[in-house]
Amino acid sequence: MSEPAGSLPDQPPTVHGISLTPLTQCTHYHSPLDIIAIQHFCCQKFYACISCHNAQESHAPGVWPKTQRDVRAVLCGQCKHVLSLDEYMGSGSKCTRCGSLFNPGCKNHWELYFELAEDEGK
Repeated sequence: MSEPAGSLPDQPPTVHGISLTPLTQCTHYHSPLDIIAIQHFCCQKFYACISCHNAQESHAPGVWPKTQRDVRAVLCGQCKHVLSLDEYMGSGSKCTRCGSLFNPGCKNHWELYFELAEDEGK
């Protein structure tokens, strides 16, 4: 299972995807700001994007329940820090460790990864 917010893995997680760069960009999303990978709730694997997940897995994607926002499941491709879901969603589209900017447009797709309240992801 995923690491709770109080603990950190020894090694950065393996990231899956299509035509990955070292910063976790993929064939679908490869701008300088596309540098996160999200651990998918359904299979616990980190993927560069949901399109990569859907191309490489035979199961439907699942979303992280609101009750598990303390789980570290978002990898910064720049510094390899794994942010908790709360940390990522409240970060203002930047890494809380190294300050690298993330694509603010990712927020438009949060419902594909996270269970959201009415006012989230807007």
